[in-house]
Amino acid sequence: MKRIVVLLLLIFFANSCLADEMLSKQATAFYSDNNFHKTLELLLQIDENERTAQDWLLLGNLMDEKGEVANAIFMYQKAINTDPKYYKAYFNLGNLYLADERYNMAIDNYKKAVKINQTNPYVYYNLACAYIKLGKLRDAKNALIKAVAIKNDIPEIQYNLAYVYKELKRPKVAQVYLYNYNKLTENEYLISN
Repeated sequence: MKRIVVLLLLIFFANSCLADEMLSKQATAFYSDNNFHKTLELLLQIDENERTAQDWLLLGNLMDEKGEVANAIFMYQKAINTDPKYYKAYFNLGNLYLADERYNMAIDNYKKAVKINQTNPYVYYNLACAYIKLGKLRDAKNALIKAVAIKNDIPEIQYNLAYVYKELKRPKVAQVYLYNYNKLTENEYLISN
């Protein structure tokens, strides 16, 4: 009798986990289609203890979309608690702090994201933006150089490098990056028309 009860419990929990996984996948698909209402509806059906870091991240994104910054921060922190190696949560948390002008907190989170994933140029770019806001131009330059080393065709990175070099009194180097920026934006204009 005990074996049957244990077996039934195992089947119940396995089915429950599969159901949560299916809800999570469906929520991600709806989020990709910008159906935020359905995304939220599905994510709220998943037991809190069974939510993945991705589920918490999506909830944070939804809260951010609604302008509920405190709730978004809470959700991103839940994602980090669920998976401390989930760099996207640190990145999004950094973005919230950057937008809220809490630059040191943004920098801390971007640094954590970079430790986990050194291949995302946007983490370095946003890190540089926070450094620029604090007047730490050498740190900004270093972050932007890492970003451009990963992906050199992002106009904003080129533009910010031009700005930083100009502020560091290196106008010739600034001109190179400004030229790159102009070429990239010209190419984007030609492609879009």
